Amino acid sequence: MTLIARHGLIVSCQARADNPLHGPVYMAAMALAAEQGGAVALRANGPADIAAIRAVSTLPVIGLSKDFTQTQVMITPTIAAALAVIHAGAQIVALDCTDRARPAGDDWRDIIAAIHAAGAQAMADIATLAEGLAAAQAGADYIATTLSGYTAETAGTGPDPDLALVAGLAQATDVPVIAEGRIATPRHAAQALDAGAYAVVVGTMITNPRAITQRFVRDIEQRRLET
Repeated sequence: MTLIARHGLIVSCQARADNPLHGPVYMAAMALAAEQGGAVALRANGPADIAAIRAVSTLPVIGLSKDFTQTQVMITPTIAAALAVIHAGAQIVALDCTDRARPAGDDWRDIIAAIHAAGAQAMADIATLAEGLAAAQAGADYIATTLSGYTAETAGTGPDPDLALVAGLAQATDVPVIAEGRIATPRHAAQALDAGAYAVVVGTMITNPRAITQRFVRDIEQRRLET
């Protein structure tokens, strides 16, 4: 049974430590605003933010735990991290199911099994069609294109969403495909749904005012240089 409404908008409420909006109070407020705006689910990082969001929202929470290494960011790389996310209130756990080398952590297949044993659902964050199909075979409840463009194999895919990956997954598996990554406009979201996405995740362009401001400033400056 899917907890996420079909063709709905999932809002990712996350802010890194250097962001003025970092912290559970701000993320809870952001989540409540997203719910009032019509979001069908929320994505959040870390037990503190997840617990704060669950305290103000009744929407399904996709929880994760980011582990910042020297070379890459790993999403929920251990069973312990997954269980902490569930304990904080997440009904769905997102985890890295790519083929990247894991400097530390548990096999992602074992993490999926632990998530299911704890009574939660698993969302496999992947970057390629092969990774998505492997995650589906391993029992993932959702497959998300989150990491397309962020692995060595997929780097340089451009600024737009990887709609080809969305379409390929939707055609190859019955597991709900969640489009995530570089979805910056309502048009992008509609295109992802047209490509076969079950639902769409938007983060930066809804919940990161600093990045949105930077984009406007950059575009205005570019226009000034061209005139």
